[in-house]
Amino acid sequence: MTSIKSLRWLMRKKSGLSDGGKSSFKMKHLPFLAVLCTIMLFIVYRTTKYQYHQEEIDKKWSFWGQPKVYPSTYGKLKGLPRGIIHDNSDLELRPLWSRSSSRSKAVYSNSNLLAVPVGIKQKQNVDAMVQKFLQENFTIILFHYDGNVDGWWNLDWSSKAIHIIARNQTKWWFAKRFLHPDIVSIYDYIFLWDEDLGVEHFSPSRYVEIIKREGLEISQPALDPNSTEIHHRITIRARTKKFHRRVYERRGSTRCSDLSEGPPCTGFVEGMAPVFSQSAWYCTWHLIQNDLVHGWGVDMKLGYCAQGDRTKKVGVVDSEYVFHKGIQTLGGSGHRMTKKQGGVGIDVRTEIRRQSTWEFEIFKERWNKAIGADKNWVDPFKSDQRRIRKWRDTQRLAKNNI
Repeated sequence: MTSIKSLRWLMRKKSGLSDGGKSSFKMKHLPFLAVLCTIMLFIVYRTTKYQYHQEEIDKKWSFWGQPKVYPSTYGKLKGLPRGIIHDNSDLELRPLWSRSSSRSKAVYSNSNLLAVPVGIKQKQNVDAMVQKFLQENFTIILFHYDGNVDGWWNLDWSSKAIHIIARNQTKWWFAKRFLHPDIVSIYDYIFLWDEDLGVEHFSPSRYVEIIKREGLEISQPALDPNSTEIHHRITIRARTKKFHRRVYERRGSTRCSDLSEGPPCTGFVEGMAPVFSQSAWYCTWHLIQNDLVHGWGVDMKLGYCAQGDRTKKVGVVDSEYVFHKGIQTLGGSGHRMTKKQGGVGIDVRTEIRRQSTWEFEIFKERWNKAIGADKNWVDPFKSDQRRIRKWRDTQRLAKNNI
């Protein structure tokens, strides 16, 4: 009996020693597990930080914050460290030298750009225009389509402007080649104007203030009703408004009402004085066709670059308006008639208009072809058109039933 009790006591003791051993083992390994968890948390932290750092670098490589796919581009730049790559530029003039005390203090505050195709015959009008914009710290670029730059140097501001020469080229030809989005990315707004606009009633700063406040990505100043040349009623100044986004028209072939959802009733500006936000210009530059230099048809599609609803993002500013003189420049007065080799005279203006009409047809063909080829593209304004047609059909049925 005693031996059995002794055996039980020994078994309990052994069991107790065994449990104590496990508990002791756990206690000894707790510091190790704590160190292991700390290391793992550190690794997770470093990995997350590295990914965030890479995302920030990718943003700097992007067009205005949009993720940029650059496998082929980066392959060409892989010999450079990313931090040294500067993938955009601007049109700011830099001095050849500066005092050491002012080198680090140079600040370029111009945040908007005025670009105008000019000829020497419109020098007086351009002078008045540029002086207004320079007062508001605009960067000025003049496209000389007549090749005459020397005639401008006697103007005080001429050395502050950028001058580009290409004989007999259009505004859209210059814009496509010299206003690439990477070059103008520092500017909030790009004013791409004709040279024959009177600016007596126009303030650049007040204009910018209005379009910023109203969220107009694409805009133009209204035209004085007495302007020499007006093509679309939506561009005419409304005397009682600061700005407008649509026009109402019940006469003629074009009917405009609250149901109108596209050009020329709403979501439309004309080509003589458009103003683009940075994002809208990025889109518009890609819309401009490199070989269709007259730009006919582009104005009807600008709403697709409005970064949203064109009936809200496109508008005409009435309180700051201009006078459109409608002066013919390329092929205009002074060299209207010219001769071919055979000695037969041709009307330059007629030929230019013929070329413009042909380009318009080509542009429409390309647009329709692009729509057919891009199966993933969805027309953002198609649903509105269907809704309007459905409403009109309902109205007709209601009238027939009365």
